[in-house]
Amino acid sequence: MDTLLQNASSLFFNSSLSTTPKISRYQVRFSIPPNHKPRTRRRAFTLNMAHTPAVEQHKVIIPNKHGEKLVGILHESGSREIVILCHGFRSSKESNSLVNLAAALENARMSSFRFDFAGNGESDGSFQYGYYWREAEDLRAVIQHFHESNRGVSAIVGHSKGGGVVLLYASKYHDIKTVVNLSGRYDLKVGIEERLGKDHIERIRKDGFIDVTRSGNFEYRVTLESLMDRLDTNMHEACLQIDKECRVLTVHGSLDKVVPTDDAYEFAKIIPNHKLHIIEGADHSFTNHQDELASVVVNFIKETLHQDRSTAN
Repeated sequence: MDTLLQNASSLFFNSSLSTTPKISRYQVRFSIPPNHKPRTRRRAFTLNMAHTPAVEQHKVIIPNKHGEKLVGILHESGSREIVILCHGFRSSKESNSLVNLAAALENARMSSFRFDFAGNGESDGSFQYGYYWREAEDLRAVIQHFHESNRGVSAIVGHSKGGGVVLLYASKYHDIKTVVNLSGRYDLKVGIEERLGKDHIERIRKDGFIDVTRSGNFEYRVTLESLMDRLDTNMHEACLQIDKECRVLTVHGSLDKVVPTDDAYEFAKIIPNHKLHIIEGADHSFTNHQDELASVVVNFIKETLHQDRSTAN
C-alpha cells in the first residue's frame, strides 16, 4: 500500500495551487482508513487527474469587515452561481470534505468557493476559540464580494463549526435560500470540557486564558472573552429565525464521536424547512463515506436549483 501511495504521489504532485494563481485540474482527495497500517494511517493525497472540460481554479483574496484578508479557491465550472464551502474548527479550505465536495460540484457543472476564515489557513488574523458570529460576518463578506461581482450564491455549506456558522448566517441574513449543515453542533455549551478540562471555568477566570496543548506542544490559546462568546451563542434561538423559504439540509454521521447525532435531530425539530440525512457508520469527518456525502449534498443543491428555476418560470 505504501508503494502504491508513493507512486501516486510522485505521479500526480507536479503543481501547487498555493504558488500558481490559475490552474486547470480536477481534484479527488482520498483518506486512508483509520484502521489501516500504522505507517499509512491518516495520510491523505490529492490526485490531479485529467478532466474534460477543464476546470479553472483561482486564488481569490477578499477583505472582511475588519480589514483582514480572507483567502479562498474559486473553482470555475462555468456556472454563474456559486456554492460556498466553509470549514470547521481549526481546519481550513484544504479539508478533505471541502476538496471532495468541490470536485463533486465540478462534475455537476457547479462553481464553488472554499475559503479560510480569519485566523485559519492562509487568511489573516489570529485564531479564536469561539467567534461563531464573527465567522458568520466573514461569510457575509465573501457573499457580498460575489454579489458585487454579479455572481449569485446558490448555497452555503459548512462542516462542524462551519455548519453552525452557515445556520447563524441564515438566521441573520435572508438572502441565501439553500443551506447545508454537516455535523454541526446544536448545543455549544457541550464539547468544551473534552478540550479544556473539567476545571476550565475556574482556570480561565483565574488566569484569563487557557493554553491548549497536545503531547506537550502548544496548539492555541482560549481567552475568557472567546469562551464566553461561544457560551453566549444560542443556536436554538438563532435557528428559530431562519426563514421558512430557506431550505436546510443537515447531514450527520451515525458514529460521530465529536458532535452527537442527537444534535442533528434537534435541528430537525426547530428548523421549519428542514431535511435530515444520517449516514450510517460515518464519523464526524465522514472519513470513509465521502462518496455518499458528496452525492447527498450535490443532489440536494441540484434539487433546490431546479425548484428555483421552475418557480422563476
